[in-house]
Amino acid sequence: MQSTQLSLLEEFRDAHIPERIAGVDEVGRGCLFGPVVAAAVILPPLAEPHLIALGVTDSKQISATERQFLATQIQAMALSCRIGTASVREIDRLNILGASLLAMKRAIRRLTPQPELCLIDGNQLIPDLDLPQQPLVRGDSRCLAIAAASIIAKVWRDQLIIRLADRYPGYDLAANKGYGTAKHRAALARYGPTPYHRLSFSPCHAARERAL
Repeated sequence: MQSTQLSLLEEFRDAHIPERIAGVDEVGRGCLFGPVVAAAVILPPLAEPHLIALGVTDSKQISATERQFLATQIQAMALSCRIGTASVREIDRLNILGASLLAMKRAIRRLTPQPELCLIDGNQLIPDLDLPQQPLVRGDSRCLAIAAASIIAKVWRDQLIIRLADRYPGYDLAANKGYGTAKHRAALARYGPTPYHRLSFSPCHAARERAL
């Protein structure tokens, strides 16, 4: 894992490197249930070596226990760290890409102070952001600030889904976190979709059609 500044220099060797750089990432894009959640994180350069030593990396590569510990460390050291979400209805209305970019924009706009540059995981620009931004493919495994954002977003979303699992006990949500596992799909077929299921996703749409 590289520092935020080094990953930017590697990608753009002649780039001017500003002081306040936000890493931005989202989670929950492929889920059948629940919102898409983004995080935006600005790390002070002096904190980055410590976070690298602690093992901050792409949230998909570490355990839930490690993510929880690292999220606490990131929040304690970050200059600013904010969450943005896009609801299930927004996902159904906009499509999952549009909703993911909206969640990212909301997270960025909540940062105080505002960043001078946003590094966005992936290959898409955020529409109407009004801030300098740069997509970074595989950014969550290359850039510390993006990796930190991936951890913050994943921990926040998992905690939300676990709370919602108590409300909808038949769908095994505490285990699958909204992803389309065999148990989850079987529950959809048996019980139909909840208000938190994404009806624009084919398994949820098919379950609703069967229930009509």
